[in-house]
Amino acid sequence: MSFSSFSSFTFRDDSSHALVPYGWDDVWEAEFAPFAAQGLVPGRVVRVDRNACDVFTCEGTVRADTAMVMPPDPMRVVCTGDWAAVDPAGVDPRFVRELLPRRSQFVRSTSSKRSEGQVLAANVDHAVVCMSLAAELDLGRLERFLSLAWESGAEPLVVLTKADLVPDVTYLLADAEAAAPGVQVVVASAATGEGLDVLGAVLGGGTAVLLGQSGAGKSTLTNALTGTQIQEVQAIRDADGKGRHTTTTRDMLPLPDGGVLIDTPGLRGVGLWDAESGVSQVFSEIEQLAADCRFQDCSHESEPGCAVLAALEDGTLPHRRLDSYRKLLRENAWIASRTDQRLRAELRREWKQRSAAGREMYERKRGGGGGHRHGRVY
Repeated sequence: MSFSSFSSFTFRDDSSHALVPYGWDDVWEAEFAPFAAQGLVPGRVVRVDRNACDVFTCEGTVRADTAMVMPPDPMRVVCTGDWAAVDPAGVDPRFVRELLPRRSQFVRSTSSKRSEGQVLAANVDHAVVCMSLAAELDLGRLERFLSLAWESGAEPLVVLTKADLVPDVTYLLADAEAAAPGVQVVVASAATGEGLDVLGAVLGGGTAVLLGQSGAGKSTLTNALTGTQIQEVQAIRDADGKGRHTTTTRDMLPLPDGGVLIDTPGLRGVGLWDAESGVSQVFSEIEQLAADCRFQDCSHESEPGCAVLAALEDGTLPHRRLDSYRKLLRENAWIASRTDQRLRAELRREWKQRSAAGREMYERKRGGGGGHRHGRVY
């Protein structure tokens, strides 16, 4: 939805027009109606800092406490991009009282032993994967990012940054496009301005999140697109081409022609999280080949009549693509099994707690009090 189309919306609350550049529309307005009836005001979370966050409201950016909406489940904690119901002006301290249901969310698995998901950004229209041309192009990492991007519900976009450092990008662009079927790939340089007009046209009016490793040029690209120097940048290390962490929080910044951009810290690890459909989207050519295999449960290892193996033999399918596909499917299946185990364990704990509470209530009704029965202790 373009920024210009927002003008056609009819809002019940004229003050909410100030939120339009941040993505507010009549659907959000309708969803917020129950909270408006309670005297709360709408706002978009532009930055999260531990137990507090910055929220852009019709009165500007305000600070609000998140303690009221911070459940133990990391998938439900406040994150940049959320639409929130906030205490009105004059209330001190101000709290975020509720979050509106998310339209999309970019999720990765955490490194914790609990196999939890972490939401990096919410209500995003474009997930922009930044890959630096100043270092060797890691196609496997690109496919990993794109799997999560497709799964998020946002539209993926690949940006090959620092194009001014490479004399010829022809082959690198071809490799990236082959690893990102159905995804627009833009060659860009913040130094020369190459590709910035294309990015501005694609991202304008919506919400975009920049994703990538440290040194991928996200903060430099953010400054170029926003026309500011708001994000600190540092030079990459000459030894390995890797960057230093300069962005430490996920910040939402307005774009000059409407829409907002979320800059994120560099991601060292990007674990999959329930991304099977995203993986299928990234490797759509393999999925299409698999439909022609003789056996429906073909593992593409040694079965006769395997269309995938036939494509390997005739060179139409690169071995690297199939290896990457298998790797991501295995990882996603492992994470899913760990998650199922965690959920089952949590259900068992909840059942035991309820059972213990039920037994205690039963004993109290019988007058047992301390759990003694027929002279025995239970």
